[in-house]
Amino acid sequence: MRVVLAEDLFLLRDGLVRMLEAFGFEILAAVETGPELQKALAELEPDVAVVDVRLPPSHTDEGLQCALAARRARPGLPVLVLSQHVEQLYARELLADGNGGVGYLLKDRVFDAEQFIDAVRRVAGGGTAMDPQVISQLLSRRSQDRPMGRLTPREREVMELVAQGRSNAAIASQLVVTERAVAKHTSNIFAKLDLPVSDDDNRRVLAVLAYLDHGRTTGS
Repeated sequence: MRVVLAEDLFLLRDGLVRMLEAFGFEILAAVETGPELQKALAELEPDVAVVDVRLPPSHTDEGLQCALAARRARPGLPVLVLSQHVEQLYARELLADGNGGVGYLLKDRVFDAEQFIDAVRRVAGGGTAMDPQVISQLLSRRSQDRPMGRLTPREREVMELVAQGRSNAAIASQLVVTERAVAKHTSNIFAKLDLPVSDDDNRRVLAVLAYLDHGRTTGS
């Protein structure tokens, strides 16, 4: 699997390169600035891009904007962005085009090799890997609003894991329940949120996140 990596901190960039290579990934380029990232994404056509949100020269959201521009030029390009803090605006921008293969992780997660590599693989495969803290904040902001208030505590647990991009099997394993129970909870959740039921994990995650984000931005 071919990767373009963008991270301005040398030690972290070097560590990520070594980790990815240890798990069988091919690093096409490991860059530190926005212009270098833009060039690498345009010329190398990676299977997945792992991108720090803030890159030189602006140190704002240059990494994210380069990744979004690359996705516009190549729809569906898998992108996993890394951020120091929870920035819901960045998560919304990343998800806005509705295509799969996206992820948003806090940098703390990269120190858990298994979790980080799982996220890279899931995004590269067209799935979604959203940081639990992002999902938790979205849900907590909406916890008292309808129809979010209709969900039971267990349904909220399931929804958080669904929104992270977890499969029914993974959710069942984590909650120590059957896959059939998870499927029932998921069906109930989408019914309560007036969302169409779908077997496509990525589409259902994007639908849930879009709904939550819409409610937050409109104040409903």
